[in-house]
Amino acid sequence: MTSRPPVLSVRGLSVRFLMPGGRRIAAVTDAHFDVAAGECLALIGESGCGKSVLASALLGLLPANAQAAGEARLGCLDLLTADERTLARRVRGRLIGLIPQSPAAHLTPVRTVRSQLEETVAALTGTRGRAAVRVASETAAERAAFPTGHLDSHPHELSGGLAQRAATALALVGGAPLLLADEPTTGLDRDLVDHTVDELRRHVDSDDHEDGTGRALLMITHDLMAAERIADRVAVMYAGRIVELTDARTFFGTPGPRHPYSRGLLQALPQRAFTPVPGMPPELGDLPDGCAFAPRCERASEACTALPSMSGQVACHHPHVPEDLRA
Repeated sequence: MTSRPPVLSVRGLSVRFLMPGGRRIAAVTDAHFDVAAGECLALIGESGCGKSVLASALLGLLPANAQAAGEARLGCLDLLTADERTLARRVRGRLIGLIPQSPAAHLTPVRTVRSQLEETVAALTGTRGRAAVRVASETAAERAAFPTGHLDSHPHELSGGLAQRAATALALVGGAPLLLADEPTTGLDRDLVDHTVDELRRHVDSDDHEDGTGRALLMITHDLMAAERIADRVAVMYAGRIVELTDARTFFGTPGPRHPYSRGLLQALPQRAFTPVPGMPPELGDLPDGCAFAPRCERASEACTALPSMSGQVACHHPHVPEDLRA
């Protein structure tokens, strides 16, 4: 059987912020990846590496001083060149469901969660009739483990975890072909993390999107345990670049990731070595000409003064190879 085309295809996506005095911040540089129907791609990396900027570029939500280049195709639509009318009416909510990093800021402060859910259900699902809309909105809340007793609360009355679950419920309503989840487990305890990622997985695995393309999930997360539970593939971002893109079983299992930074992220977990990656990430406005990770890397050499290209699944002059990774 012929495989279906990717739900999202990103080629050479770069984002630069133009700052006063002509200074430029390279927030995302030359990102290439696909997300297939039925797939979850987890995008991981330390804070400030450009993950959320990439998500904002896909949704047309970059600030006025940002410049985006490259392609990001959702079907036949290039998200980077789409106008605001197209993004507002066709993309956000309908083609891309967003679980935002700061959910409280995305909820309308003067309206209850119930009213926002009901409006979203009516707008995106075609459900009609007050009773039917009410039932559908309560079902959406239940999917995200949002308690019905809080549906009549306003956003300022919610804890961070409840706001997160409200945002998840809203994002799932439209059954969008692409779900973009930016730190969807923030503020949740472990049981709710598991519930949330399992529900996101069910959303992706449900192959009933009306145009037959299937659904995909791009999940941006610091929670490597959540990523291990849900992801099919893992993309690792460092200093605005994707430095490794590999199968999740390989990444979390044997032989493990090949990029030294990727391995450092895993070794920082409490259930592993609990050893932090040494040093600090570079400023995106002052990146070196070569490998940005070299100052923190024990494998660095003179070769690392040149920028490594993505060779196979890893961008590194000295990647780990299977014989390095034997116990």
